[in-house]
Amino acid sequence: MRKFWMVGGVSVGAAMCFVALLVVGTYSAAAGLGGGGGGAVGLAKGAVPAKYQPLVEKWGNLCPAINPALLAAQLYQESGWNPDATSPAAAQGIAQFIPGTWAGHGIDGDNDGDRDVWDPADAIPSAASYDCELAGYVKKVPGDATDNMLAAYNAGAYRVIKSGGVPRIAETENYVKIIRSLEKSFARPVGRVQPSQQAAGAIYFAQKKLGTKYLWGGNGTPEQGGRFDCSGLTQAAYRTVDIELPRVANDQYNAGPHPSRDELLPGDLVFFSDDLANSRAIHHVGLYVGGGYMINAPYTGAVIRFDKIDSPDYFGATRVTKDGAAALPTTQPAA
Repeated sequence: MRKFWMVGGVSVGAAMCFVALLVVGTYSAAAGLGGGGGGAVGLAKGAVPAKYQPLVEKWGNLCPAINPALLAAQLYQESGWNPDATSPAAAQGIAQFIPGTWAGHGIDGDNDGDRDVWDPADAIPSAASYDCELAGYVKKVPGDATDNMLAAYNAGAYRVIKSGGVPRIAETENYVKIIRSLEKSFARPVGRVQPSQQAAGAIYFAQKKLGTKYLWGGNGTPEQGGRFDCSGLTQAAYRTVDIELPRVANDQYNAGPHPSRDELLPGDLVFFSDDLANSRAIHHVGLYVGGGYMINAPYTGAVIRFDKIDSPDYFGATRVTKDGAAALPTTQPAA
């Protein structure tokens, strides 16, 4: 169990002032961040499990319509990185190919003499190859080449060509939006990440819970005495500003882009992991308030409190966005 250092001698009343000063000070220092974004070059730290990262980086550059972050977003959306995943529609493996599609489009990515849908070394290259094949079919269609490729993946190339772009099909439009939003959470940002508009509301909720006893699995319900665990607290805080985060900390990591340590702003989620190269090993999350501190629900026997974020298991941060959170899958295919 990781250890925390409490901010000693801070009463709840004084703590409110402490948060206010940190928030004001940090936002003032970050006033120049509004210039925003830039595009993706490479993958965010640990966003892809280490054993799959070389494959995603290599094959994510197969053609101009895709990039490693986009390929990662598709794989996460399809299977949650589970190479044994299956679905009710008989989709199989980490890339969730149905047998007919695999028969026509699966490739021997590792050149070992077979095409195995259950082997990520074949399935990940096949997903990239299939994306690029679809991009070729729709390359003369007006509009964004990647959006058109994703639409072809969902609705078929013929519909994209006939529509002159992403067809006005709710499922297809939503699929394109989901993958493009998730792409941002897997990408290593270029330049500054734009500030969150909802951060202050999330902090306001969390600071009102200071001093509340921790409860493993706690969601803050009356039956639970209003108590929370770490990810239950962050989920509830962002729910008050109309953003629905996943329940589990390692899924919350994918709810937006990832500012660096020196770019943190109040309201960012900060994460701690047993494996600093793998976001799936995240075991704790807190809500950053500025000045190197977070509000968090640390562990059984403790209370919701301030702690420093700088510790050996500090993994990284996420600046939550509404689109990013909405793009996350609510369930994953069964193993």
